[in-house]
Amino acid sequence: MHPRAGQPAQPEDLTDIPALLAAYKDIQPDVNDPGQRVTFGTSGHRGSSFDGAFNEAHIAATTQAIVDYRRDKHIEGPLFIGRDPHALSEPAHQTALEVLAANGVRTLMDAQNGFVPTPAISFAILEYNKNLPGGPTGTDRGRADGIVITPSHNPPRDGGFKYNPPTGGPADTEATSWIADRANKYLDAALKGVERTSDLSSIEKHDFLGTYVAALPEVVNLSAIREAGVRIGADPMGGASVEYWGRIAEEHRLDLTVVNDKVDPAFGFMTLDSDGKIRMDCSSPSAMASLVAAVAGDGAAAYDIATGNDADADRHGIVTPDGGLMNPNHYLAVAIDYLFTHRDGWPAQAAVGKTLVSSSMIDRVVADMGRTLNEVPVGFKWFVPGLVEGTIGFGGEESAGASFLRMDGSVWSTDKDGIIADLLASEILAVTGKTPSQRYAELAEKFGAPFYSRIDGAANREQREMLKKLSPSDITADTLAGGKITSILTEAPGNGASIGGLKVTTADAWFAARPSGTEDKYKIYAESFKGEEHVHQVLEEAQDVINGVLNP
Repeated sequence: MHPRAGQPAQPEDLTDIPALLAAYKDIQPDVNDPGQRVTFGTSGHRGSSFDGAFNEAHIAATTQAIVDYRRDKHIEGPLFIGRDPHALSEPAHQTALEVLAANGVRTLMDAQNGFVPTPAISFAILEYNKNLPGGPTGTDRGRADGIVITPSHNPPRDGGFKYNPPTGGPADTEATSWIADRANKYLDAALKGVERTSDLSSIEKHDFLGTYVAALPEVVNLSAIREAGVRIGADPMGGASVEYWGRIAEEHRLDLTVVNDKVDPAFGFMTLDSDGKIRMDCSSPSAMASLVAAVAGDGAAAYDIATGNDADADRHGIVTPDGGLMNPNHYLAVAIDYLFTHRDGWPAQAAVGKTLVSSSMIDRVVADMGRTLNEVPVGFKWFVPGLVEGTIGFGGEESAGASFLRMDGSVWSTDKDGIIADLLASEILAVTGKTPSQRYAELAEKFGAPFYSRIDGAANREQREMLKKLSPSDITADTLAGGKITSILTEAPGNGASIGGLKVTTADAWFAARPSGTEDKYKIYAESFKGEEHVHQVLEEAQDVINGVLNP
């Protein structure tokens, strides 16, 4: 923990935005450096212009590759594009528009040239495609897709670029590999074959904000929130949802206050994350310190529910007066328990989707309800088919990302939607009279209280590749922290896909280890129903396994 974690950022903590933008134009990536090539992680290509990892050449090449992919897949409908307030999002947006226009792609950007949350783009794609033969999964040539320009919660120095196919959510591995390979060929050829124009007169406008906000009653019971008079404090954390929360309050007549309406590409109003960096992570107590303080107020709680979002609003953060910032795993369990007992229009066989590093509390809640659990690798893309088809009612991951079906059981978004997840917390309070944290306490009383922890460690590109190849043979013991090992997984139970690491379980505990898809580090997740001391023992033994792999 950094000594200034949770404290306001100081001038010396801020990114030099003019220098960052200059680097976007001036630095040419070294194609012989793997770290400066186009690489799609679990959610798009990310990097910093300072590092030669997110520069004009990358975006021009990647956008042309997306154009080529659309042609290859016979996608000829409109492409919806939006960006978040990160500094690099603006020049990347401009570069992408120039390439799309030159290639004759019908492109729709925000009507007010504003910022667009990731879920609003997913929603727009699905709304357009639902009226086509075969819907989002059909083969009609007129189907739409999209580009989301955001590095999510990453620090201000970073940029991000994602492609969302006609199914609305993150592209699958086949698509991202195709696009990355083609983009890197353009980089190798010094962008020969990449078309660009400064004439953007063909770019059309789309009302992302109005259409998304107007449809919200179809997915969240806003009338219950309004009638109960729930006092909501929403902190967009300087992200793309700033205008959205204000419009939600106005149009749906909610007692909702936008706690912070500042937009600053340096995000200088943030409190520092646990590692001392500025990071818009709405699941981090350090990054959310100011909102947690605002909820407490001067004695009496200022809000009944307070919420946060990361820069592109695909993540949620829930703060309650009685419990502070909720652990994302705790909220996922509460949301699942509530939704599957308060959505009569959902298919009776709709399953619950979770990533395999999410809490086992979810497993117990799902089993108690008699529902099916679909456990998949890390990455929201794995939930996309189930959400489109309605075979998954809720998909969630431990990093505070989730989405769920509309009231009638039809798809809402197939990308993470932090806005509806935040609003759901107020619905739970309005309908049950209990905050999500109070409801979690009841679940813990019923199923036991797990202790969950995660540690990160440094790992270069070569070491990350080693960790992807972890196998059951790397586990030589038959016990974990005193418990008999019941399974060693390298493939997810829900779909048989590789997890890019491994997961070891016992009756009361588990750990999972995997490399990061976007940063030079690895992650070890652990959980135990036998107490905090026990989960630390699990982590220690897991760390020994990783050390043995990285230092044979």
